Amino acid sequence: MTTKKLGRQTVAFASPPTIAGYGNVVGKKEGEGPLAASFDLINEDDTFGESSWEKAESTMQRLALQSALNQAGKAASAMDFIFAGDLLNQCIASSFAVRGQDTSFLGLYGACSTMAEGLALAAMVLDGGFGTLAGAVASSHFCSAERQYRTPLEYGGQRTPTAQWTVTGSGAVILAQEGNGPYVTHATIGKIVDKGIKDANNMGAAMAPAAYDTISTHLADTGRKPSYYDLIVTGDLGSLGKEIVLDFFHKDGMDLQNYDDCGVLIYDAQSQDVHCGGSGCGCSATVLTGYLLKGMKGGRWKHILFCGTGALLSPTSTMQGESIPGICHAVAISTQKGD
Repeated sequence: MTTKKLGRQTVAFASPPTIAGYGNVVGKKEGEGPLAASFDLINEDDTFGESSWEKAESTMQRLALQSALNQAGKAASAMDFIFAGDLLNQCIASSFAVRGQDTSFLGLYGACSTMAEGLALAAMVLDGGFGTLAGAVASSHFCSAERQYRTPLEYGGQRTPTAQWTVTGSGAVILAQEGNGPYVTHATIGKIVDKGIKDANNMGAAMAPAAYDTISTHLADTGRKPSYYDLIVTGDLGSLGKEIVLDFFHKDGMDLQNYDDCGVLIYDAQSQDVHCGGSGCGCSATVLTGYLLKGMKGGRWKHILFCGTGALLSPTSTMQGESIPGICHAVAISTQKGD
């Protein structure tokens, strides 16, 4: 009989792993946004010195992981497992990035929910006693995503008002069995939620129902009220998806005063022309490893519910007229181990 499961979807860690290190790297546009001061490395050249955008994405992952390892004071070979994912076909940015890292690798695809998924799985492995150190890494690149999901940049296609801008960036987190926090205390693993949205340029609307479902489930499973958290933050619903989530909870009689979205936070919508905000695996990964965790370290927040959201579509499914399945994984992070 399990003693770690709360309800049907939430895991409460008996020995909450600590976030021992975190790091990130972003591109030029992200470095011009309101969170610039929270990023470790801002590269003015979005190729990162590589011959292709795909190779640049692998380089971003290596740089972010090394930054996190440096902060943790660990070598890559000390990790028992590394969980990593991206948006590219067959997750090549991740698998190519970990070549030579000398650690067991588990590739993930959760679209923009990948960082939350990686954190949850890494925490489960460590809490289960299967290792003492694990990494979670995620990345995306505007140019590689446009080439794969939409049209080559050279076409100069016009973006719809509901479209979001794929973040060029990568974030990495190192979890350890022992340490001084912050701690990963709970994880609520999401279910596929599909409300029939077929517009690939309106991913916020496609993902918002999954975010609402997972957050509601987390609160019910843990018995917590939204006010328990200093901040509830979704992965990258953008401004439209954020409004939809707020509307869902308002109909339940809840006004989430402590709610925000990584896709809204990372860019200045007025000056940067990103339409509905940011998206991509790198969006929530860089906001978490920059603005959020550094804010916790500085005492701004004690309890955060980090909810990575993903639109699990592909160019093939879109062309075949399929609707867009949404997913959301919620990870509770606290500066206090017992919470």
